Amino acid sequence: MAVVDTLSTHSPDEEYLGERNQPSTWSGDPEIVEAFFNFSAEINAIEKEIERRNTDSSLRNRCGAGVLPYELLAPSSDSG
Repeated sequence: MAVVDTLSTHSPDEEYLGERNQPSTWSGDPEIVEAFFNFSAEINAIEKEIERRNTDSSLRNRCGAGVLPYELLAPSSDSG
């Protein structure tokens, strides 16, 4: 049980795909910084699509009694 708990929790200091506190510190190349921001925008769009599907009542595998919403790869999921 301890292994499952450890592997299924998020650390509060994790950095997720498309997130950086200061992207200018790891690249001074404007082309790379622009690509990073484009990638971040795509990740945010994917998260919004996940949220939309989680609330769509026509998708029975996502919404209904006893069905937990899909949050595994959501970039803004909380720690814990």
